[in-house]
Amino acid sequence: MTGKPGTEVTTRTTGTTRGDGTDVLVVGAGPTGMLLAGDLAAAGVRVTVIERRPHETSNMTRAFGVHARTLELLDARGLADELVKTGTSITGLRLFSRLSLDLSRLHSRFPFLLITPQYEVERLLERRAIAAGVTFRYCTELLGLSQSDTSDTSGDSGEVTAEVRATDGTRSTLRARYLVGTDGVRSAVRTALDLPFPGVSAIRSIVLADVRLMEEPESLLTVNGTGDAFAFIAPFGDGWYRVMGWNRKRQVPDSEPVELDEVREIARQALGTDHGMHDARWISRFHSDERQAPSYRSSRVFLAGDAAHVHSPAGGQGMNTGLQDAANLSWKLASVVRGKAPDPETLLDSYESERHPVGAMVLRSSGTIVRLAMAHTPLQRAARSLASRFLNAVRPASARAMGMISGIGISYAAPRGAHRLTGRRAPDLELTQGRLYELLREGRFVLVAPKGETPAAPAAPGSVIRATWASDRRGALLIRPDGYIAWAQGR
Repeated sequence: MTGKPGTEVTTRTTGTTRGDGTDVLVVGAGPTGMLLAGDLAAAGVRVTVIERRPHETSNMTRAFGVHARTLELLDARGLADELVKTGTSITGLRLFSRLSLDLSRLHSRFPFLLITPQYEVERLLERRAIAAGVTFRYCTELLGLSQSDTSDTSGDSGEVTAEVRATDGTRSTLRARYLVGTDGVRSAVRTALDLPFPGVSAIRSIVLADVRLMEEPESLLTVNGTGDAFAFIAPFGDGWYRVMGWNRKRQVPDSEPVELDEVREIARQALGTDHGMHDARWISRFHSDERQAPSYRSSRVFLAGDAAHVHSPAGGQGMNTGLQDAANLSWKLASVVRGKAPDPETLLDSYESERHPVGAMVLRSSGTIVRLAMAHTPLQRAARSLASRFLNAVRPASARAMGMISGIGISYAAPRGAHRLTGRRAPDLELTQGRLYELLREGRFVLVAPKGETPAAPAAPGSVIRATWASDRRGALLIRPDGYIAWAQGR
């Protein structure tokens, strides 16, 4: 693939034909967009991804942490084990000098935080999307969109029309049954929908740098704040380290140049040492917003990832939340496009009803972490110390905190009267047919029951994989393609 203006990369296509051959148009070729597109194409849906950047643009400056729940979702796509080999696994998080979180206690096949550059995640997701038949159009910018309710010969009741422009000025029109905006905090899709993005700028003048160190930190992940400054250091695993810092006394515009000396000084204030930083390959300054769109859906258009929510980098939840958005939406959209959903509108509405509260929770948790790091007054620092001691001493509280940050503890609201397991994440169950997350690679529901039993589970969109417990466990579970329990029976 190349980055020439308007370049279209067409690979094997499957599914129904429509106008220009697209059922779903995805705007934005970051991790969220590529996971979504790959899932849809693997399910037999025709997908086109447009991206205003050229293909060869580096994502060196972006996310670097992959949490346990995201690794589980990548495992369900056959990508996790390969990704783990690209980075460094961290089992212990030490925050504010006193707070320690032991990720090895997570009940997951991946009880750690994986430190690896975002471009490694994108590389694997892009490869999968291409193999599944996704069409990519780089150097293509969305100018506007409109939605129509006019029925076509297939019986569908509408479409989305997108006006796009290549970097050479060429304009064209793309039509699809649905469109998903995964185009980041400055989302052109959200702007075209005239949706507000309410919130605040939480922190100004954060500096980021990728550097080498003469002295290796004692902990793999180093975080601390002193009131006037905080700093964060994490390894990429190849000799480079990501450094993030903030100085209360130097609040300047994002356009203000950053020198390595400024990064060193912030680290010395917050950590007591700069670990001998040298040879920065990249330095930048930015501000951190806390914002969330009031709605993730407008008829046939959806928002996911940073286009729907943005928050501080504390906790490393940004890319992870976007990927989890995509995993939630993809199977629902595929079921509707393929005519497998008995109640399409209710199923599509459930994307927002499930993921909007999660986005709000991430805003709260990341905001809490960064405000504790910025604690300035004696009262604020005393509150931080008290919170740290409480989480260290009370195991259920620390488990809940780790569940929120890692995504393992996220669950969705269940209907009144439903089994207590409904809406919860399913762990990687051992089944007669193999691991659950290996079975989920087919993108279908999985019904698990004792051998010889056929429980009266509710109907699921599409065909269902039937599996049996590898143990003498009783009860039954119907598990969605995104690894959440749709229905349960017994214990």
